[in-house]
Amino acid sequence: MKIAVASGKGGTGKTIVAVSLALSLPQNQVQLLDCDVEVPNAHLFLNPTIQGREEVAILRPSVDESRCDLCGRCAEVCQFNAIAVVGEKVLFFPELCHGCGGCKLACPLQAIEEVPHVIGVVEWGSVGEMAFAHGLLNPGDPMPPPIIRRLKARAQDRKTVILDVSPGTSCPVVESLRGSNYCLLVTEPTPFGLHDLKLAVEVARELKLPMGVVINRADIGDSGVERYCQEEGLPILMRIPFDRRIAEAYSGGTPLVEAFPDYKLRFRGMCREMEKQVER
Repeated sequence: MKIAVASGKGGTGKTIVAVSLALSLPQNQVQLLDCDVEVPNAHLFLNPTIQGREEVAILRPSVDESRCDLCGRCAEVCQFNAIAVVGEKVLFFPELCHGCGGCKLACPLQAIEEVPHVIGVVEWGSVGEMAFAHGLLNPGDPMPPPIIRRLKARAQDRKTVILDVSPGTSCPVVESLRGSNYCLLVTEPTPFGLHDLKLAVEVARELKLPMGVVINRADIGDSGVERYCQEEGLPILMRIPFDRRIAEAYSGGTPLVEAFPDYKLRFRGMCREMEKQVER
């Protein structure tokens, strides 16, 4: 089973939940993929041994001006406005390019070639018997999805795969959720937490994923999240209290289930409940 741990809002404790869930399962049967490739941080809690690394590149256009007649066909087909013909010049905006190759296909004079541009890396290894991998997007590059796709290609189908998804509801989140069996949403009982939880639920429903909710810092804020989950039929699978000891362990890089081993049983029970929902 592939379990995507997501949150509409940053700072809800999503990585705590993803890491704790992974550490609570039989270690030779689980794999953790940190899909938050812009700022991955699961490795800070797990200290994995990195055993392999590969670069991820997308193809970008290179215009041969000696062959180009400035017809503008490339600019017409580009949905992202990454290429434009202005006067006697072809302008290219790399931060807008999605590497789709449409401009090359459309050029009647074959004046456009595609050259690889490295946007980041994928690294993989292990934490004891647990398999681990994460992606790292180069600073300034705006295209996480190709790295996420390469990272997900390393998923081991015979294992329970935990995907630590980036916060929000943008393209990287959709790419991370796609193909998962279950979406575990981590939120907090505040107006901001409720607002962004609603957005995340809409995305998961568009992808037709079964869902459950973990409420972190459950004894602060208000009851808005609880009411919303009840009204929408979303099961609340766990409530984690606002506890200074948990915060101190987190700030020192200690996973929740290592600081408080009793939580392992709770996370295992939550995993069984998710499996039952998927089977239904």
